[in-house]
Amino acid sequence: MSDANDEDYVYDEASGEWISAAAAKTATEADGAVEVRDAVGNLLMDGDQVTLIKDLTVKGAGQTLKRGTLIKSIRLTGDAQEIDCRFDGIKGLVLRAEFVRKR
Repeated sequence: MSDANDEDYVYDEASGEWISAAAAKTATEADGAVEVRDAVGNLLMDGDQVTLIKDLTVKGAGQTLKRGTLIKSIRLTGDAQEIDCRFDGIKGLVLRAEFVRKR
């Protein structure tokens, strides 16, 4: 016979309390998730395509990315305002989310 109180508990060092394993798992998943939003508030995900909303000068590349340029297959960096992407001739390009719009 199984009792409803047989759930596993783990010690949460942050709060100093014993919490259920399911609650601990949910809390760690929520901590790792950072919402990245574009200039108009759309939620960005890995692999999305974005369009630049402003001309941007790329430091070190001697190149300017024009407004309306399509950037394909972005990657989130874990920072709420930075996205990693590729563009022809520019390696390691990191853009601020405030300068892009989801396509």
